[in-house]
Amino acid sequence: MAYTTINDPTDYFNTNLWTSSASELNVTGVGFQPDFVWLKSRSIGADHGLWDNVRGVQKLLASNQQDAESTTSGLTSFDSDGFTLGTANSNFNGVAGRTMVGWNWLASNTTASNTDGSITSTVSANTTSGFSIVSYTGTGSAGTVGHGLNNAPEMIILKRRDGGSGNTNWFVGHKDLTSWGYRVFLNATLAEGADSDFLANTAPTSNHFSVSTDISTNGSSGSQLAYCFHSVKGFSKIGSYTGNGSTDGTFVYTGFKPAWVMIKNTNVSNNWVMHDNKRKTFNPNGTYFYPNSSSAEVNYDPYSIDLLSNGFKTRNNNDQWNSSGNTFIYMAFAESPFTTSTGVPTTAR
Repeated sequence: MAYTTINDPTDYFNTNLWTSSASELNVTGVGFQPDFVWLKSRSIGADHGLWDNVRGVQKLLASNQQDAESTTSGLTSFDSDGFTLGTANSNFNGVAGRTMVGWNWLASNTTASNTDGSITSTVSANTTSGFSIVSYTGTGSAGTVGHGLNNAPEMIILKRRDGGSGNTNWFVGHKDLTSWGYRVFLNATLAEGADSDFLANTAPTSNHFSVSTDISTNGSSGSQLAYCFHSVKGFSKIGSYTGNGSTDGTFVYTGFKPAWVMIKNTNVSNNWVMHDNKRKTFNPNGTYFYPNSSSAEVNYDPYSIDLLSNGFKTRNNNDQWNSSGNTFIYMAFAESPFTTSTGVPTTAR
């Protein structure tokens, strides 16, 4: 049996870098038409920007904010090899000369109605790469929502788009939290907390996830968004590890050379951290962002990880990566599989 079904991970996930221009800008080099684009200024403190093809272009959310979705010409189109940026938003392309990064995921380039749950959803799903974008209208009553994948999601990021009676957190469920009755917030530093309303304290299935009556995740007439992920051998890994509190830190096996890693300590209040292989191309990789903060890119090698041929290794004892005995959840995507479907091994850094 082949090791992986995805020999070139950049067909489904890729990172690109560019400099803002203060004029309409076609950003290329992604390698596909992205369906989910996550942008961030590297050189200044500014909000993150998240767009996807289900909500539509110009519909902006920020991972570091509770704010409801806004309409802006920050991103004006998803293109065959990237996307086009307008000039209305200074965080992304309204001011020239700022260094930028974009993380890009491929779903299906289309949307479809999904009735696998009791609540009809609109879905853009890629069953090969284990990623889907889901939008639905809340009912205020417990129910289920179809996610469009063939396997149960292992991580779900859920946000109320319209704010409801107030701005709402980015709820994150993960298979390695205490249970699906617990959550962390993408926009906050808080440790995991019990929340039986989020996902109704019920593990997702191969065709739907559950929601309760919480106004943030299923409020009556509320516009809801969910990003759903499951691991795909050689391409993505959703998992956890236990910190050892040493600068010769924990090694985490993923089965591929990581291109992107996002980590959260679930036991204490501290930042999420996010590394990739484009902003720092060699080890130690001490270049990172906080998805929950508007802070500019941090470059500090004492707080770093190594991206290796078959996983990653922490290189510090900080609470954000490797404090002793703490549990850290992560999601990672591949630069290349450890071994291709034809048995060709990847190269180490």
